[in-house]
Amino acid sequence: MADPRGFVSFDIDNNEDEKIFFVGQSKNKKTPFSFEDWSSKSSLPQAQWEGIIEEKISKCNFVVVLSGKSMASATGVTKEIRFANSASVPVFGVYVGGADTNSTLPDGLPRNRTINWDWDAIASAIKQVMQEGKNK
Repeated sequence: MADPRGFVSFDIDNNEDEKIFFVGQSKNKKTPFSFEDWSSKSSLPQAQWEGIIEEKISKCNFVVVLSGKSMASATGVTKEIRFANSASVPVFGVYVGGADTNSTLPDGLPRNRTINWDWDAIASAIKQVMQEGKNK
């Protein structure tokens, strides 16, 4: 079976390093999960961004939001969550960059679906959202 398609949403101004590490770690054979990263690989002109990203997200099995301390200013992340919700693509979050349960989450990301950065917990979350997707 092919790896699930995942879109990684993150604050490009503050959490790009975490995104690179997260995606890279998914390719490590010792990590208990893997996925095909369908996130944008480059900056896009704003006029094109929404259409391209909305289409990419609609073709994914899940969206994972890397939720850092500066999420209140990450308007693109909020739009990506909205795109996922509109396309019925399951979303979950992972705290990064020192963020925790007291940190502000982007609009649309439920606190009860946001977890600490723990590889086994992330594997469980991916398994759960993949199961949700099968039930729709």
